[in-house]
Amino acid sequence: MADHPPLSAAESRELSAFAGTMIPASTRYGVPGADDEAIFADILKSLGRDRDDIGRALARLAALAGGSFADLPAERRLAVANSFRAEGGPALAAIARVILLCYYRDDRVMHSLGQEPRPPFPKGHTVEQGDWSLLDPVKARQPFYRRVT
Repeated sequence: MADHPPLSAAESRELSAFAGTMIPASTRYGVPGADDEAIFADILKSLGRDRDDIGRALARLAALAGGSFADLPAERRLAVANSFRAEGGPALAAIARVILLCYYRDDRVMHSLGQEPRPPFPKGHTVEQGDWSLLDPVKARQPFYRRVT
């Protein structure tokens, strides 16, 4: 596994601004934003293999912003973030994945969703049964794989 350099202070500031734009704090639901100090610290520790894609995402945000994303007013940040989201791609997927994974690991967020903040195992979680007939078209289609004999 290759080592990836940590984000620079400027990159961290840009990532924090994007995280807070992506998931802002809500007093209505009593949850922090993704730029919350504890959540953001987890984000920085969790970059791992996504570090290079996140660097590309931050560079794309800077290009769309015409400079520093973090220095933009909130309304302009949201417009730039929405433009970036509309473009899609691996860099966006990586930055969104890391932010979302860390956000939903936070105990405060899990409590706000009525969930016990714990790993799913060994206790598990109750999942409501859905409409299994939705899988009928998948079951009925011809196999697209080669059977091993």
